[in-house]
Amino acid sequence: MDAPVYYSKAEFIETDTGNKVSRRATIAGPQNIILGGKTIISSGAIIRGDLRRTGPGHAVVISLGRYCLVGEGCVMRPPYKTYRGNFNYYPMKIGDYVHIGANAVVEAATIGNHVVIGKNCVIGKFTIIKDCAQVADNTIIPPNTVIPALALFAGSPGRFVEDLPESTQEMVESQTKQYYSRFQPLER
Repeated sequence: MDAPVYYSKAEFIETDTGNKVSRRATIAGPQNIILGGKTIISSGAIIRGDLRRTGPGHAVVISLGRYCLVGEGCVMRPPYKTYRGNFNYYPMKIGDYVHIGANAVVEAATIGNHVVIGKNCVIGKFTIIKDCAQVADNTIIPPNTVIPALALFAGSPGRFVEDLPESTQEMVESQTKQYYSRFQPLER
């Protein structure tokens, strides 16, 4: 078993559903963000739920599934485009068991389940990442890219490198669950 990863209890807010959100993270427009449960938002992460379509009422801008890890210094903001002269933001949907590395910038439309995004990555606007795909550290994915299931993308611009093994789903699921269970408050 891996050693615990301790965090300061004062720094993280734990929700009823087991989400652990750093007080040093910036959650803008929290009413427009859905966290599925057991998701960790690290310090310095910025999640922009305030960037949404104009109009009355709440709109889900960013939804994250269960057992997601948003690394330190990540920036997540919804993709946007101008259509028929109107500037609009579009929702971002992220599945379960998704690990987003430190300092990644994500403007994807959809990220599937069991996806690993390395550190220092840039995921361009309206990118679609299918289940069990991986993006290597320091990769830049151009806007509107579709990353197929069980594919590893790397480089700048990000390109297909190799197919991932069928066991990727189980490996990513156990890694994200283990990280969550190792992420323990430091009692003072």
